Amino acid sequence: MTPHIDRRHALAGITAMFGSTLFAPIARAAGAVEQARGAVPVISDGPPSVAVFTPVQRATMTALAERVLPTTDTPGAVAAGVPAFIEKMLADWALPTDRVPIIAGLNAIEARSQSVNKMAAAKASAAQQDTLLTEAMEGVLPEGRAFFEPFRQLVITGYYTSEIGITQEREYLPVPGQYDGAYPYSKVNKVYSA
Repeated sequence: MTPHIDRRHALAGITAMFGSTLFAPIARAAGAVEQARGAVPVISDGPPSVAVFTPVQRATMTALAERVLPTTDTPGAVAAGVPAFIEKMLADWALPTDRVPIIAGLNAIEARSQSVNKMAAAKASAAQQDTLLTEAMEGVLPEGRAFFEPFRQLVITGYYTSEIGITQEREYLPVPGQYDGAYPYSKVNKVYSA
């Protein structure tokens, strides 16, 4: 029997990964989880309270999320529900100013794709989308640097707090077993999360 995976508990554990550069909405949500320990859960996996993206922005965000964590031998960002997670975080945990770099970055990437690739970023090839993300990361697009790191954090957080990220990419151990300091490293298959 597979144990129930709770995104709230996984979210609380992910904050150390990004340290002091943690994107504010993720920090707020994780802080709320910490404050609510033993109380009524404060984060739901339901739909966002408001629509954050236009259809074009949503399609671009979805395509780019899949490029950050693509499907390989394990499901990628889209299969893990990362686009819905991103919109939920930006709708329910972000201040209007937190959304600005994400929206501006998606719009800049879309404009760049239309200019260079002569097509929507969501319809571009994987290589073209990778180039768009690289240009954002390297600051080729003026809005890119402010967009890239928060977007990457949202994708990674959404993925590694999803059931797919916890159970297929990593191994879920709700209660770790006995310590064995002599366990052969060659038998370690996955990194464990709890």
